[in-house]
Amino acid sequence: MYRNQQTCWTVQHQAALARLRTGGGKPGIASPDQIAGMTGLQILHAMMAGELPYPPMNDTANMTLVEADSGWAVFLGIPELRHCNPFGTVHGGWFSTLLDSALGCAIQSALPEGRRYTTVELSVNIVRAAAPSSGPLRAAATLIHSGKQIATAQARVEDENGKLYAHATTTCVVFDRRA
Repeated sequence: MYRNQQTCWTVQHQAALARLRTGGGKPGIASPDQIAGMTGLQILHAMMAGELPYPPMNDTANMTLVEADSGWAVFLGIPELRHCNPFGTVHGGWFSTLLDSALGCAIQSALPEGRRYTTVELSVNIVRAAAPSSGPLRAAATLIHSGKQIATAQARVEDENGKLYAHATTTCVVFDRRA
């Protein structure tokens, strides 16, 4: 079961990357013209299809957005040796990056056209050490609240057996996109 699920998540990660590349996706920053008239969820779907650039941080952290719908988002990350601290375990910054990405996308998925967000608070609790041998880790985030100026979300990082590695909450400020 462990190996099959890990293989499934690895395949899902590879399929998401292939979908990005097939659609012409590259790391970068979307221009205002590229996202004009799109809701937050439409932007996420366009990134996942490779129609818009995806965040360069995804390559650095070896993670990708694999699922998004209104009020939730899922990232898969595969920790590598380059993500370890001097003791051989995955650095807390890697967990924070994976969680912040999932949390932010859960919030973005609920935003109407013309709105954006940025993180103002991120609280991360790492409850179990990970290593490159841990295999793929999944960060699933759900929206808690989306208001005119403030949005909050929560997320969990689990392995293929459902074992919890970390959990987090975020508060983001929501504002109008500048022309």
